[in-house]
Amino acid sequence: MIKQSNLAEKQKLLEVLNSKIRACEKCMLSITRQHALIGEGDINARIMFIALSPGTKEDVENTMFIGPSGKVLNRLFQAAGIERESVFMTNLVKCTLPKNRKPKSNEIESCSGFVNAEIEIIQPQIIVPLGYYATRSILIKYHENPSKQELSFKTINGQLLHLGLNGVKVFPLTHPSALLYKPSFEPETIKKYRKLLTYL
Repeated sequence: MIKQSNLAEKQKLLEVLNSKIRACEKCMLSITRQHALIGEGDINARIMFIALSPGTKEDVENTMFIGPSGKVLNRLFQAAGIERESVFMTNLVKCTLPKNRKPKSNEIESCSGFVNAEIEIIQPQIIVPLGYYATRSILIKYHENPSKQELSFKTINGQLLHLGLNGVKVFPLTHPSALLYKPSFEPETIKKYRKLLTYL
């Protein structure tokens, strides 16, 4: 059990960080966005999900995973026995990507300090990057020179990785948006989400 003073300190640090995220103008996405989305969920969560970026609906409503991908994620959580309120969720890129295009390296880099700070504050037991870009960024963060095999998302999807000197646990998973195009993958994806609970 974390002491209340530590929880209060976490909350204070997160509020300061969130103010910086909302006001960020480091890249051109600040011009096209409506909101720079902050992370949300349990600040004492044992699991931290890192998605790619807000969708169109998320940008308008200023809330994570409320669009089509959010409905898929809710199904995955329910089937896996994970309570959405018990995890912390954030995005690799804090602003929506126009026309759902791929992120540019400078956009990822602009937000990398925010993501690193969120990990430091939340201190999750397991980091769950969703999809290729989030997984690649986390691997690079904890590996100085990740190999091509380690950067292959198909190879490590659903595998528990121990990275860095401190053995940070990383569990890459398919982004819910992928199941919008390939719904036949959902049963297998549910199995991988269920594995999360066995690692806690």
